[in-house]
Amino acid sequence: MSLSIHRPARAIGILAGLSMFAIFTAASAIAQEAKAPDYEAIVASPDRSDADRQTDLRRQPAKMLAFTGVRTGMKVLDMDANAGYSTELLARAVAPAGVIYAQDSAAVIERFVKDKFDIRAQKPAMKNVVHVIRDFDDPVPPDLGGLDLITFFFAYHDVTYMPVDRAEMNRKMFAALKPGGLLVIADHSARSGDGTTVAKTLHRIEESVLRQEIEAAGFKLVAEADFLRHPEDPRDAAVFRPQIPTDEFVLKYQKPL
Repeated sequence: MSLSIHRPARAIGILAGLSMFAIFTAASAIAQEAKAPDYEAIVASPDRSDADRQTDLRRQPAKMLAFTGVRTGMKVLDMDANAGYSTELLARAVAPAGVIYAQDSAAVIERFVKDKFDIRAQKPAMKNVVHVIRDFDDPVPPDLGGLDLITFFFAYHDVTYMPVDRAEMNRKMFAALKPGGLLVIADHSARSGDGTTVAKTLHRIEESVLRQEIEAAGFKLVAEADFLRHPEDPRDAAVFRPQIPTDEFVLKYQKPL
């Protein structure tokens, strides 16, 4: 009798151990999946171009990537990808399983980008990038949703002097994110009271105006960063070839759960 009881008990113990091992293994895999990439190593990748490394000096990309929280496997929309500087960094961070949708409008490509993005797209690091040619106020393909992250770097001011319905653009970005998804937006600071009036001349935008427009779409501010802040900047000159570093704000918004 005791023998017959002992064997099932031993079998149950083995099964319980195997179950615990399976749970531990799954938890470890999830933890590994959620682990942040080495952003410094991404920026230091030897196959990045010298031109991009020059841009790094003012953009602090490792800090920017860390602030976005971009991870391997994520699905990301990079608004106004332009020549693809940020797109490539994001692509390296989400690899190998993630995907970057690099949005550009046809008008911007024709006037400013030309073939710069296509040349960059030939790099192995860009293999998980999809170039999305769509207007700013309709930036997301209709079959694309559940995005983890949207980035909008140093270009929101540009759409203020283009024929763009910004309220519709912001609603479309909000709808494309999954609940809890993030929008990280950065731009060049204008003086208080300048609003969007200097967007075309100085390429700046008043931070409070941008915040108001983004939050009107339903986004909730969850963090802001100061690694690109330069309070010594009087914010009265164009951002190209500045005499002193340009004051820039970086904001993180979330679509509520």
